[in-house]
This record gives sequence, C-alpha cells and structure tokens, in this order.
Amino acid sequence: MKYPFIDRQRGQHTVCMLCRVLDVAPSGYYAWRQREGSLRSRENERLLAEIKVIHGKSRSSYGSPRIYHKLREGGRACSENRIAKIMRDNGIRAKTKRKFRVTTDSNHTSPVAENLLERQFEPKRPNAVWTSDITYVWTHEGWMFLAVVLDLFSRRIVGWAMEKRIKRELVMKALEMAIGRRRPAPGLMHHSDRGSQYASQDYQGLLKRHGLIPSMSRKGNCWDNAPTESFFSTLKLERKCI
Repeated sequence: MKYPFIDRQRGQHTVCMLCRVLDVAPSGYYAWRQREGSLRSRENERLLAEIKVIHGKSRSSYGSPRIYHKLREGGRACSENRIAKIMRDNGIRAKTKRKFRVTTDSNHTSPVAENLLERQFEPKRPNAVWTSDITYVWTHEGWMFLAVVLDLFSRRIVGWAMEKRIKRELVMKALEMAIGRRRPAPGLMHHSDRGSQYASQDYQGLLKRHGLIPSMSRKGNCWDNAPTESFFSTLKLERKCI
C-alpha cells in the first residue's frame, strides 16, 4: 500500500522525502514501479488484442465507448479512458459515416402514376404485387447502387441489379431479371417511388409491354413502400455483422 501512495504523491513531494516518512527504501519503490510498468504493458497488449477483435467484428464501426461496453459485458475490468488511449496510440478509430446523396430524384417532368397500392401490403397470392426501390451499399469497389424487386406476398427478392451509377438501366435490369424468373401474368401491380428512373419512358414502356400496372408512392412518403425499406434496413444490419 505504501508504494502506490508514494506513486500518487510523487508529483507534489520528492520520492526521497516520501520514502523517508513511510520508512521504505527508494530502491524498493523504484523496483516496484518497474514491475508495475511491465505488468501494465503486458495487460495493455492483451487489451489491444481484444480491442482489435471487437473492432474487426464491428467492421471498424465501433469507437472506444462501444468497445469499452463490449469488454465490460464480457467481464473485462478496464476504464473507458484506458481503452481510448490504447486505441489512439495504435491508430484504431471508428469509421466516420460517409456522406451520400439520396437515391430518389422526384424533380422531373415525367408522368407520375397514381398510388394504387395504398399500403395494402398483404396480397393473397404470389406475383400479384411487386415493389421496387433503390439503395446504396459500401463494397470493396466503393459505393454501389442496389435496385431490387420484391414479391410482396413472399417478401422475397425476385430481381436485383447493382451499378456504380444510378440510371434507369439499373432499375430496368432488376425488373428484367424479375420478369425472366417469374414470368408474371398481365395485371401484376408494380409499386415504386416516383423517382426519375421509375417514371422514365423506357421503364414505363417495359412495364406496359409485359402488362404490369404501375403504382407510385406519394411524394416524400417512404411508408408507402415500407416492405422494401424494411428489407434494405435488414440487409444493411446483417451486412455489418458479417
């Protein structure tokens, strides 16, 4: 107990005076301090290894507060300041959220379809209603746009496409895949947002050629296409856990 007290007070008094008052040899204090430094160094190395594992599993998204809580949940006794210092000293940091533009551009002059779906998200059979939307995901190649077509009955993805640019060809490829795989009968309702890709003449022409009936969400209302939005949320959440 004497050596830790001397260590705490050494900034205010000389070590020699503290050792004399507590009746211990300065050499004993310095030997203790060297042992403590060595033990702390080894402990920091063990902590660093555990921090790297947690940081890696989070896909580099965790900073010191979340890593600290994960360590505590696992029964590890440590302070958040210590975790932050170890991470800082070893160049470990959370990835900052990348700024990105929205995927829906409704500022266009193309005709917009009526909202026929009206949030009726439980059709009685497959290939009765498809929903479609676009999102973006971070990949080893950088940001990629993902377009999907979802069968509302089974909540399965029946068509998809990925591109680096958000053009009408992206959503058309996803729809063409869905049509090729399912070969739906005329009269299927196709619901999307009112973005320029879906409102384009080429996309609407593709719907018409296959007898698909267009339906579009109200402006700025993501709840009108909630099942597809829910799929995207699940996809991104599970991707973080890979």
